[in-house]
Amino acid sequence: MKLLLVTLLGLGALLLGEPASAQMSIVHSERSLYREVLVYEEDGERCMCFTRQCRIGRQTCIDLTHPNRFALNYTRMMLAGALFSSPDPRRILIIGLGGGSLPTALRHLLPDAQIDVVEIDPAVTRVAKQYFGFSDGPKLHVAEVDGRVYVKRAGREGKQYDVILLDAFDHEYIPEHMLTREFLTEVKALLSPRGVLVANTFSSSHLYDHESTTYTSVYGSFYNLKRENRVVVARLGGLPTPEELKARSATYEAALKAYGVDAGALLTMFSNRVDWDAGARVLTDQYSPANLLNR
Repeated sequence: MKLLLVTLLGLGALLLGEPASAQMSIVHSERSLYREVLVYEEDGERCMCFTRQCRIGRQTCIDLTHPNRFALNYTRMMLAGALFSSPDPRRILIIGLGGGSLPTALRHLLPDAQIDVVEIDPAVTRVAKQYFGFSDGPKLHVAEVDGRVYVKRAGREGKQYDVILLDAFDHEYIPEHMLTREFLTEVKALLSPRGVLVANTFSSSHLYDHESTTYTSVYGSFYNLKRENRVVVARLGGLPTPEELKARSATYEAALKAYGVDAGALLTMFSNRVDWDAGARVLTDQYSPANLLNR
């Protein structure tokens, strides 16, 4: 699509705690079956957003000068959760493509791993390839289907993964059918022994307490990594010890620098402190999270 130079006034906060400037260049805009997919450039970054209001912030950003570097904190935290918690993962599932930063980095860091990505919106896949340098291949496959449908089918087929990353957002928040205890239980069934779950959520929302009790009800204790977003890291058979995390972070320290990732700084973010109301109601398929978001 031809480059459009558009001034957006009053766009508001594009990322929690990070206000947008008054001017930005829109590179691409299209209405898909599910949402509006917007690509814009500002201050040397190219970002993807769903809807012009960008109510849940930026889906993906890349540094135009150094495209390999992660521009957003949550991608750094998710990468750390996957690499520091799992020794040599061979099969990886990522639900939610965005611009493809995470699967692209994991393909380079773990060249022998098979990576399956699930993205419901073909427009997002096209935009990731055209504007964010994403490409699939024999070791990196994209399935264009609803994430929960994929998980159910994979369970029936007996698939297992060493690492599963949940990073699916619509124009409001995480789709409510992928927040519930039933869904997280279905995901848990796909994990190999000692398999790791890494999930991207918000660090503050009306759902924070409920999300936390829901993850606890399925996985028990988990690590929290928090900046603008909150990343949950759980592992079957018990959490990795601080010594395990330190050893794994040292293994990837040099490689992660190419992505602008400080392994040592991320290591200090792993916390299993309970900072939520442990009595909050667990989210289920019958108890709609949308009611909480709008209260």
